[in-house]
Amino acid sequence: MASRVERVLFVDDEETVREALAQWLTLAGYAVSTFEAPEEALAEIDANVSGILVTDMRMPRMDGLTVLERALERDPELPVLLVTGHGDVPMAVEAMRRGAYDFIEKPFVPERLTDAIGRACEKRHLTLRLRRLHARTDSHAIESRLIGTSRAMETLRREVLDLAATPVNVVINGETGSGKELVAQCLHAFSLRRDGRFVPVNCGAIPDTMMESELFGYEAGAFTGALKRRIGKLEYAHRGTLFLDEIEAMPLSGQVKLLRVLQEHRVERLGANDSVVADLRTLCASKVDLREEAEAGRFRPDLYYRLDVASLRIPPLRERREDIPLLFEHFAAQAAEAHGRAMRPLSARHIRDLVEQPWPGNVRELRNAAERYAFGLDRLGAAPEPSEAGTQPLAVRVEAYERGLIQQALQQAQGNIAEAMRLLDLPRRTLNEKMQRYGLSRGDFTG
Repeated sequence: MASRVERVLFVDDEETVREALAQWLTLAGYAVSTFEAPEEALAEIDANVSGILVTDMRMPRMDGLTVLERALERDPELPVLLVTGHGDVPMAVEAMRRGAYDFIEKPFVPERLTDAIGRACEKRHLTLRLRRLHARTDSHAIESRLIGTSRAMETLRREVLDLAATPVNVVINGETGSGKELVAQCLHAFSLRRDGRFVPVNCGAIPDTMMESELFGYEAGAFTGALKRRIGKLEYAHRGTLFLDEIEAMPLSGQVKLLRVLQEHRVERLGANDSVVADLRTLCASKVDLREEAEAGRFRPDLYYRLDVASLRIPPLRERREDIPLLFEHFAAQAAEAHGRAMRPLSARHIRDLVEQPWPGNVRELRNAAERYAFGLDRLGAAPEPSEAGTQPLAVRVEAYERGLIQQALQQAQGNIAEAMRLLDLPRRTLNEKMQRYGLSRGDFTG
């Protein structure tokens, strides 16, 4: 009887074999999709596909080992079964070493195949169930890292969790100070590589002459001053995640060598004769449009297309002003707690000032201002001129003012909801809805 997984993807270049096996598996209770071209089957595979892959080993367009490799690139935990001829058994054993779930030798008894498929389907079901459980946990955990109640941040958190579940390379676009490295850390922390290293490299801070030794490492004696072997960042990120910040600053010569590593998954240290395995996921960040840089000849197009399998855009603060008070309080409270200071509450006027400031340095600038406020070093700066404030959407200013009033009431009531209801003349349900909308918790005002 078929497992709870609905689909079996079967690849074989012989039509009679496809028809016979599809008929047998359908009678056994499986939903079967057959493919003559491996590329069509691979296009059906992603991290959420509710099924397994069965492929013949010898096909004219693509052999089974290549199908296996490309399938596992899309989902490293996908069960892949190989159907092999007698002479292909050594190759099938090699496929098992590379991650295949099982292999079936021709000619085979149909029950042997359905038994293997049943076990593979059960494994897939358990894998997807665990991922759903992790996703529910991660959806709460990520809110404490990527803070904000705006629609833009809700979208970003969802996109981060979706991409974290896949093995693809990601380009992160965002202005200075918008939090590109934090997003990269989240992509790693909620991925299947979370137990591996997260290795950040700021390409803009490394001199061109040191880029290769920093990334690839070197053997003792590789050049003057190389007294002992040094492991490079690419090798150090094996089985983890490499984050290349300011990737646009990498010299073209370094881009050529990086592309080769990403294609072959192997690194050769400077001065070495042999290469070593580098199984890594690559994330990169840029303040500029890499596609435009590639078209202008300032960035290698082949590397761009290797890196930009998926992309994320981090919204600047000016596009999510409703998050500014929540972020400011979070950073100020962190700083105050770290240095044993009492957190001074924000007035409605302070909140209006925060929301209406331009913040060209984005979250980084806001965090610095919050820390200065926590230390009593300034009072948030002068408020903008009325003409400047008037350029902000009315809804943003009204929400900021309303949030400030609710916060003041909760502060005065020391977190007592009934007293806050009395001060604001609001019913409990309305107050609860507004507190949830503005990210306010009574626990922040008690004690």
